[in-house]
Amino acid sequence: MKAALALAAALAAACLSDPVSAQKSYGPGVSDTEIKIGNTMPYSGPASPLSITGRVISAYFDEINEKGGVGGRKLNLISLDDAFSPPKTMEAARRLVEGDGVAFIFATMGTAPSSAIAKYLNSNKVPQIFLISSASKWNDPANMPWSIALPWAPNYTSEAAIDVAYARAKNPNARFAVLYQNDDAGKEYLRGVKEALGADADKAIAMASSFEVADPTVDSQVLTLANTKADVFMIYSVTPRACAQAIRKAHEVGWQPTRFLASGCANKATVMVPAGLEAGKGVLSLGALKPFVETPKDDPAMAAYIDFMKKRLPNADINNVAGLYGYTVAEALVVLLKQCRDNLTRENIMAQAANLKNVPLSLLMPGITLNTTPQDFRPIKDGYMLQFDGNDWVVASELLRGT
Repeated sequence: MKAALALAAALAAACLSDPVSAQKSYGPGVSDTEIKIGNTMPYSGPASPLSITGRVISAYFDEINEKGGVGGRKLNLISLDDAFSPPKTMEAARRLVEGDGVAFIFATMGTAPSSAIAKYLNSNKVPQIFLISSASKWNDPANMPWSIALPWAPNYTSEAAIDVAYARAKNPNARFAVLYQNDDAGKEYLRGVKEALGADADKAIAMASSFEVADPTVDSQVLTLANTKADVFMIYSVTPRACAQAIRKAHEVGWQPTRFLASGCANKATVMVPAGLEAGKGVLSLGALKPFVETPKDDPAMAAYIDFMKKRLPNADINNVAGLYGYTVAEALVVLLKQCRDNLTRENIMAQAANLKNVPLSLLMPGITLNTTPQDFRPIKDGYMLQFDGNDWVVASELLRGT
């Protein structure tokens, strides 16, 4: 607790300090010429389609380095495969911190892998910057002052609440069926659904069914849920395979509820195409990032992203929005490091991450900027409802405010 209070004081002090007048101050992994950054990604295993995020981050840093780096320092990304397996994430994190001497761990993919290393990193006062998870547990500066997430959308509890409110606005008497991943993130999403339904939860939830990340199929769970004839089908997973299977199987058996897909699965390349474009038509998902459009009109930021992908990763599937997220989180880190100026201690890196003020990123949707305080580590709280029209994700709502 003393360590947490000390860091909280440092976070608050960052608001008052003048980085321009500060002398150079470096922590582990930083020199006049380099910032060493640690990362893990599921380059193999059930979540491997998400690994494009890591490849895009690396390519983005290459581009930054070719332009002189950040403050003259090159970004040296050391990215290891954890196969989306928490024990492997722990092994990789130790190697990165104790062996490679990185300044911080950045953009670890997923709630379970990120959770596996959080205690180790917080105990050793190593920043865990912009980990990739929408779990609300990461907004806990008192107990995890060295961990901050940058999700694709508002946290799972807020996402579930927005989904439920959107569904009930269309059908106040709707009955809900929920398919969720059997881990902390999936259980949080289910809890968010129940909390949003309030006193009606027991009556309104027709059935909730879980699955394991390693399960080869979710067909049996979907068949059971379809038999409830629920009006709304809510699908939570981080693995594209499970999301695609759920959409496809519901379509095959003729179940036609209003369908909500977890924000991390709103991906044409890895989910909608395998599910079948016709099967996915009409699916809804909450998002903060601009939906990918292959031929953008009047959107120079999306055009710049497409040019970047064609130049840097010509063999990657440009429709995989996990790449778009990688571009965004890499852009966010560069903004953060520039904000640190020449004070690149671990304490100040974390302090600046907790003091983001209306930070615009090129691929965030209108009205959404990054904002954090030492008391609130949630960079994104709002989003738009997106809908798959059979070919692309399109914006289907005004800006929806989270809590």
